[in-house]
Amino acid sequence: MKYDVILFDADDTLFDYGMAESHALSNAFLHFGMPTGAADYAASYQEINHALWRDLEQGRISSAALRVERFNRLFAAHALELDPETFSEAYLRFLGEGTFLMQGAIELCGELADCRLAIITNGIKDVQTSRIQGSLLSDTFEQIIISEEAGCQKPETGIFDYAFAKLGIEDKEKVLIVGDSLTSDIQGGINYGIDTCWFNPLGKINESGVQPKYEIRNLSELLDIVGKATNLQ
Repeated sequence: MKYDVILFDADDTLFDYGMAESHALSNAFLHFGMPTGAADYAASYQEINHALWRDLEQGRISSAALRVERFNRLFAAHALELDPETFSEAYLRFLGEGTFLMQGAIELCGELADCRLAIITNGIKDVQTSRIQGSLLSDTFEQIIISEEAGCQKPETGIFDYAFAKLGIEDKEKVLIVGDSLTSDIQGGINYGIDTCWFNPLGKINESGVQPKYEIRNLSELLDIVGKATNLQ
């Protein structure tokens, strides 16, 4: 096979973050007596949250600050009388229940069982660990590398140093990172000098200037890249 070690991003690569987020928002608002809160404010929340995650990637905010600040901004924008910190605690608890997987993730990981598989994800340790360990892929990964635990996040090279040390590997030529984010996963892999595969199921146009080595629309396409025969459709 061309690659021995596959570093997978978690959210929107193997795990369906949209479903997890919807589950968490719906239940958090319901917990605070607002059953239509998710429907009313999800779009606004996502815009705020995405902007803050971009700030996190660029080192302008910490993970600890982000988890509360997104709700602080949301509630201020809509004049909601909710406490951002207590709401965040409830939201993260429900988010940790979001074990939903992307289509084809189980089949892909089964076909790659003779590769060394690991997760490398930007996120909150307790939430990501809960979601991964509670999923049908719980026994799949040799290591789960989480930015909060590593002390740095993709696209920084430090998280890859941390991952390589945890996995005990030195040869970059046999390592591939697979993820949906050009600015986080792909730029991170490029920065570190490993091959990259952009998972782009919606066929987005790449206007970022970041150039992945490979691009796939379906997870099963990864098998040809790795150099493994498959019967998956």
